[in-house]
Amino acid sequence: MKANAWVLVEPGKPLEQRTMNLPAPGAGEALVEVDACGLCHTDLAYAQGAVKPRHALPLVLGHEIVGRVIDAGPGAQQWTGRSVIVPAVLPCGDCPFCRAGRGNACPHQKMPGNDCDGGFATHVLVPAQPLVSIDDAPASVDRRELAVVADAVSTAYQALRRAEVRDGDVVFVVGAGGVGGYAVQIARALGAHTVAIDVDAGKLEAIASHGAERTLAACGRAPKDVRKEAHAIASDWRVPSLRWRVLECSGTPEGQTLAFTLLAQAATLVQVGYTPDAVSLRLSNVMAFDATIHGSWGCPPDAYPHVLSLIYDGRVVLSPFVEHAPMSRVVEWLDAMANHRLTRRLVLNPEA
Repeated sequence: MKANAWVLVEPGKPLEQRTMNLPAPGAGEALVEVDACGLCHTDLAYAQGAVKPRHALPLVLGHEIVGRVIDAGPGAQQWTGRSVIVPAVLPCGDCPFCRAGRGNACPHQKMPGNDCDGGFATHVLVPAQPLVSIDDAPASVDRRELAVVADAVSTAYQALRRAEVRDGDVVFVVGAGGVGGYAVQIARALGAHTVAIDVDAGKLEAIASHGAERTLAACGRAPKDVRKEAHAIASDWRVPSLRWRVLECSGTPEGQTLAFTLLAQAATLVQVGYTPDAVSLRLSNVMAFDATIHGSWGCPPDAYPHVLSLIYDGRVVLSPFVEHAPMSRVVEWLDAMANHRLTRRLVLNPEA
């Protein structure tokens, strides 16, 4: 099988368009014809060299993949012909982590565009066992947009699950675009009170009509001042701090500092965003508040059905936050992302 792909050959250099020869699927593998692939800040980090992928270069980037299985190896033939999401985290399914329900921490996991070639291509070869069927998607849902479920939406869901969010909790989301925006939507769908916090007024305006009960502008403000206002909102809702959940989704040192500052007695913080920069924090606050801090990486495939049900039922919407774009211009899109010119998450069409 020949695949047209956009390949990272050297960090800091534009991706190169290449024709690749893909082998026939081996045991447990599936060949997916890519319908769409989302463009994520992680792809930009790899392309710029800020983060080194685990697979040696050259490497096809892209980890938000949706498509159709056109061939499968022994033990995976049942996937042939099915429309699927390729999760960004592909666990082995059989190790102690997977058996304990922590597949997103599987030490044998593969991430497309990091551990193996990804979805900036017309076709991709992946393990079949973690695939998620979308054959039952309603006609009202554009299946190409479900590409963002592979990371942005499912990662947000897993972070909220990690925080054990329940009806009536308060969820503060630091960083209201991308993953954070979907975290706000999902938290509200789960019955939580939601406060979106961001430095970008446009992102706050967008999420205000899609799940954020309150929005807080953090630009130019000291963390302690944002903390005072955020805590006052939660207190007005008469929710004790033991039911406060803070999600750090900005992936910036400033956002991480602010999220930590929002902690209070018995509150919970979940770290979702990534930055290579170090942050100085007084960890004694965790002891003093008897607080809890979790990390959250990706989402195990067994959680996807609930994520998809939220979308199929209309409780989480994708279209206002995504934009379709031709994959052939991916170098331009990466430059636009680097220079903060994108306002929505791009879903790339490999045939355009």
